[in-house]
Amino acid sequence: MNGYLDWAGVLTGQPLQWIISGFLTTLYVTLVASVLATVVTLLMFVLRNLPGKFGRWAVASYVSVFRNTPLLVQLFFWYFAAYGALPQVWRNAISDNHPWATFPGNVAWLTPEFLCAAWGLALFTAAFLIEEVQAGLNSVAQGQREAAVSQGFSQWQMLRFILLPQGVANAWQPIIGQYLNLMKLSSLASAIGFSELTYQVGQVESYNAHALAAFAVGTLLYLGLGVFMGGILLYFGPVRAGKKNIGAAVDALMVEGKNAAGIIRHER
Repeated sequence: MNGYLDWAGVLTGQPLQWIISGFLTTLYVTLVASVLATVVTLLMFVLRNLPGKFGRWAVASYVSVFRNTPLLVQLFFWYFAAYGALPQVWRNAISDNHPWATFPGNVAWLTPEFLCAAWGLALFTAAFLIEEVQAGLNSVAQGQREAAVSQGFSQWQMLRFILLPQGVANAWQPIIGQYLNLMKLSSLASAIGFSELTYQVGQVESYNAHALAAFAVGTLLYLGLGVFMGGILLYFGPVRAGKKNIGAAVDALMVEGKNAAGIIRHER
């Protein structure tokens, strides 16, 4: 292993192609897993707020299992156990060559490694996101709920117009942290043979022993991607709107309240 920074041995030729491929793979799996995690979080949130105890019990069990087991163990489970339990015809279909199933940069997404990595990261992250959102909702003043009830809001209307806009804004910084953690934790998927950035950096080190330069480049790419993601999420997130979001929620509350009052008067 070379203990000096030989940039030419990393940023040219085959090593450079590996690093670019690994960076793009990390970017794509982060985007896909983030979308999946958001969808799962919304589904779990709806389930938690359904009438009865079953939904709350199911979500609590989900959160407990996925928050209290290591992500690496979960990735091993999805790749070696769950994927291996699929019917052979499904596995053959996934493992076949699919020229159409590629992202820009020639990154294939219909592969066992990509699917298991994205799914595992999404379920793991969603278990944390649901609690961050719930914490934000719990921080909304009780007076907001009372005002909504006094205006004749249903539970869904109160959640949509009052609680969620303020709750998500209150928890937006921790939510950003969870998405950034997802990006960084994608490096663990190299353990299942997923050729993301960490995997490709290790391949460069094995190829020419330029470990210091290779891992320095990898570190800078992770740092740059994290700063970029954090900036984008902060800029377009609800925290930036701040009082505007709350004002819009209050305006919606008044409009819906007037509508509800009009309906009540009409029925009388």
